[in-house]
Amino acid sequence: MRIRLAVREPVDDAAVCALHAAAFDEEPGGVTPMAARLERHDASWATAHDGDELVGFVRAVWDGGQHAFVLDTVVAPRLQGQGLGTMLLGALVQDCRARGIRWLHVDFEPRLASFYRGAGFAPTRAGLIDLTA
Repeated sequence: MRIRLAVREPVDDAAVCALHAAAFDEEPGGVTPMAARLERHDASWATAHDGDELVGFVRAVWDGGQHAFVLDTVVAPRLQGQGLGTMLLGALVQDCRARGIRWLHVDFEPRLASFYRGAGFAPTRAGLIDLTA
């Protein structure tokens, strides 16, 4: 296995959706137009491939200025826990920094705290509203 990381490389919508479903143990659904969303809303994204297979993905949406927000950190289940997520985040952080972004935010479940803290994210206070409630 030889993993190749890339930043802001074109993505295949179906591959990103399939990876997301597998990583979050969900039933595959329709194909979301991720490539169009990335080009329109994201400061950066990073991918990992094992040969032709997409095995990792993370993105940073932004405000067009100094703030970006990490979303969709996913690694293929067979590769989780081997450092690939940390490498993806590292590539994303480096690219965001090079693009002049000052603040990179992330929200996560408590069980993922050591992963994100290990990648350099410091604890902050934040607020959240469930708009479906």
